Order: sequence, then C-alpha cells, then structure tokens
Amino acid sequence: MRHDRLTVLNALEAQGVAPVFYHADPEVCLNVIRACSRGGAKAIEFTNRGDFAIDLFGDIARELQKTDPDIILGIGSVVDAGTAAMFLNRGARFIVSPCLVEDVAKVCNRRMTAYFPGCGSVTEIGQAQELGCEIVKLFPGASVGGADFVKAVLGPMPWTKIMPTGGVDPDEASIAKWFGSGIVAAGMGSKLITDAAVKSGDWAGIEAQVRQTVDAIAAFRASK
Repeated sequence: MRHDRLTVLNALEAQGVAPVFYHADPEVCLNVIRACSRGGAKAIEFTNRGDFAIDLFGDIARELQKTDPDIILGIGSVVDAGTAAMFLNRGARFIVSPCLVEDVAKVCNRRMTAYFPGCGSVTEIGQAQELGCEIVKLFPGASVGGADFVKAVLGPMPWTKIMPTGGVDPDEASIAKWFGSGIVAAGMGSKLITDAAVKSGDWAGIEAQVRQTVDAIAAFRASK
C-alpha cells in the first residue's frame, strides 16, 4: 500500500494541520481536496456525514488514486467497527472518531492503519495509547481544557501526541498558543475551508489559506 501507517503519521505531523471537510457534491469535494494538497496539506480528513457518504467517499478516493496518488485521504466521524471496515475497503488511509472506540482501534490495527480517536480525559488518552494509537484527537479541543489541558497531560505523559479538533484557528495567535502547548497537529474545518469559499468556488483562495496555515505552523516550530 502506497500510504502505510508510518507514512500517514509522518505526513500529518509534518504539515501540522489536518483539513476537515465534507460536501455532497463529488466535484466540489475533489476541488477542495486538491486545493488543500496544493497548499501543502496532503493528508485530509473527509467526514462521514449524510446519506450515501460511504459511496461518495469511494468515488472520490478512486478518482484521487488515479489522478493525485500523493493525496492521503482519511475518513472522520466513524463510531463503529463495521463502518470503519467499509471505509477501509474503499481506500481510507486513516480513521478518525469523535470518541474512543476499542473495536475501531482493533480493525485499524489489523489493517495497519492509523486511528485517531477522540479523547476528552487523561484516562481515555491512556486507553487509546494502550490500544496502539500513536496520535490522539483531543475533542472537542477547546471544551475539554484547551491548550492548558495539553500542557498538563504532557507533564506526566511526555510521549503523548495530541491533535485537537475544535478551537484551533488558522491564525498566528491560535497556532502559537496551541503548538506552544505541545500539540503535534490540529484538525481545522470551516475556519480553514470557509463556506463562502466553497460556495463561490474559490479554490485558489482555499489553497492560499491552507498554505498560509502550513507555513505559519512551520515558522512557529522553527522559532522554538
């Protein structure tokens, strides 16, 4: 497989931002995903929302494997093992959940695929690590303690790799606060890929916003 677990983990950490996106129109999805990739974020989380999302994902993944094989497409909002397996069979390169689901972790481990479970406590983070999750998704990031929570966890558990979703904005102040706390990446949705840009078909604008965010994260890391 072109994008194994280590490749996915390294790509996500390197770009620092995981664009999170869903749209019912496959052409819109392809345009947004390609714009994110051109902007420096090749690992992208498509979310499992709406009827027939699994069929939509399969069509998009199949097309991207032919035209843009460097793009790493994962699926989010997965809460059961059966759904995870179906998306894996349609080319998902990583799985993201809003909560920690042990059976999903087992399915992903069996397929040597990265799994990012949503965790909101130190206990859940510890359980996720026991299940083999290299990076945990702090969710909802701002509501479960924010950057201060990240700092507190890394004190006794410095090996922990945290990726918050919810509360991290694509601006220098937010990036400095969160990455300064010790996160390895951040999921960003509508603040990064705005509804206005999608509705107007401003793919160049989305590319520029993603590039600006990736560069801002790289600049902050270089300053430390």
